[in-house]
Amino acid sequence: MTSGKKTKATRNSVAAARSSVVASKPKPWGTIIAVIAVLGLAGGVFGYAFTQIQANNAKEAALAKWKPSDTNKDPSTQLAGIVIKDYKGSRHVEPTQRVAYDQTPAFGGPHDSQWADCTGVVYDKAVRTENMVHGLEHGAVWIAYNPDQVKDDALNKLKARAEGQPYTMLSPFPGLDKPISLQSWGHQLKVDNADDERIDQFISSLRRNPNTYPEVGASCENSQFLSNPAPFVAEKPGPDAVPMDGGKDDSATEGQQGQPSTPPTSGSGSTPPSS
Repeated sequence: MTSGKKTKATRNSVAAARSSVVASKPKPWGTIIAVIAVLGLAGGVFGYAFTQIQANNAKEAALAKWKPSDTNKDPSTQLAGIVIKDYKGSRHVEPTQRVAYDQTPAFGGPHDSQWADCTGVVYDKAVRTENMVHGLEHGAVWIAYNPDQVKDDALNKLKARAEGQPYTMLSPFPGLDKPISLQSWGHQLKVDNADDERIDQFISSLRRNPNTYPEVGASCENSQFLSNPAPFVAEKPGPDAVPMDGGKDDSATEGQQGQPSTPPTSGSGSTPPSS
């Protein structure tokens, strides 16, 4: 009996000792805090992503009325301040010729046989107008800005609308009478700041709108031009400039392979076929 009592007492003593060890073991606060931090970070990331998705959805919904359709072939006609003119396409000039454009910046009329690359290109320097106009004939939107008035955050907002966006190009335009001017073939809109909602409405309405430009399906890619863009000419065209109803009519051969002469640039380089 004495032995049994001792055994029971020993067991109770061991159990008590174990309970004491368990009770004295510290909680893993570092791990707990790390898990909470990870969960908080994940929640923040998902929350931000959800907010961005909502913002994009709201933007798409707001632009729905500015998308071309069978019943609304040119939504840009509803834009306040839009200028619309009718220009004949496929009229080309030589690289050494100037065009006496009727608008500044030009958005239609005779142009160089080489188009400025408009595959979402941000040109850091001003580009020859005659080449930019040809890009419009292919369905592109050209965002021009006055480099003395649009800088820093405003310029970054314009770059975000152009860089990497198909059939879009951005370039400075020295002497522009407004901070920002948007061009598509036969259309122009000038605005005062990069936050103007009409910028996105113009782009949505007219970029590759098959109802508003002559050469539907034409490419915007021109890597040779992109590697050595024709420079902007600040001087006004002289008396020998090609008039708005001039230029060589290439409508019969437009889109065929050819070897036009090299555009005026600071260096030499081969050029792709005209289109």
